[in-house]
Amino acid sequence: MEVIRLPALSDNYIFLLHDAGNSRAAVVDPAQAGPVIKCLEAIKAELVAIFNTHHHGDHVGGNLDLMARFPDLTVYGGREDKGRIPGQSVFLEQGSRLNFALRTIEVIFVPGHTRAHIAYYFPPTDTGVGELFCGDTLFSGGCGRLFEGTPAQMLDSLGKLKALPDETRVWCAHEYTLKNLHFALTVEPDNLALEQYYTRAKSDRSLDLPTIPSSIGLEKQINPFLRSDQPTIQKSVNSTDAVQVLGRLRGKRDVF
Repeated sequence: MEVIRLPALSDNYIFLLHDAGNSRAAVVDPAQAGPVIKCLEAIKAELVAIFNTHHHGDHVGGNLDLMARFPDLTVYGGREDKGRIPGQSVFLEQGSRLNFALRTIEVIFVPGHTRAHIAYYFPPTDTGVGELFCGDTLFSGGCGRLFEGTPAQMLDSLGKLKALPDETRVWCAHEYTLKNLHFALTVEPDNLALEQYYTRAKSDRSLDLPTIPSSIGLEKQINPFLRSDQPTIQKSVNSTDAVQVLGRLRGKRDVF
């Protein structure tokens, strides 16, 4: 399975999953239909599925146009998003399993950014690493705003993702990395891995190169929202309570 990253809107990523052997494709969080259709025409593949992580317009905006173009495709989303995702016909929850391109997909329920957010995890195969499509729950160097959820929910959700193998590639849905890392350095200024990653990310972005995918192993080293148990992080927000640490971090990031 090939993952094709499609930039959209101002800073979104749409991910096209290409099953070349069968000339089929699925798409994760199509903010717009145009980039998806253009790519499908170029690779000569038929779209069979939309995997939505949550209901926000910059993740589902292309659903209906894609359904009009490919009337037989299936739209997947979280069970708690019923009525909020255009065209949704399959309602998923923690532990649901799917298959695409001879790969198993495990659904992880990750509320916090929204009450119904899910992530799609492709466990590693004998020839490759795992793939995580986490929408707006986990970003490189950050996490999503708490629009509908609580700090406790987000902490639990991030804990589920943190427990995945370090090699797992993290396909988050926005190019927020530079600002996230700038904020992270205000929280943990002596983190050498963070400083090095920030330097590399600045170089990549200066060349208009993406910082996505990241990896779980990297995020565990540099992402303050995965490091709430670290004394340096706790000191920065004056708390040792994990839920309070995450809530205060998110509050500081909201106004950064």
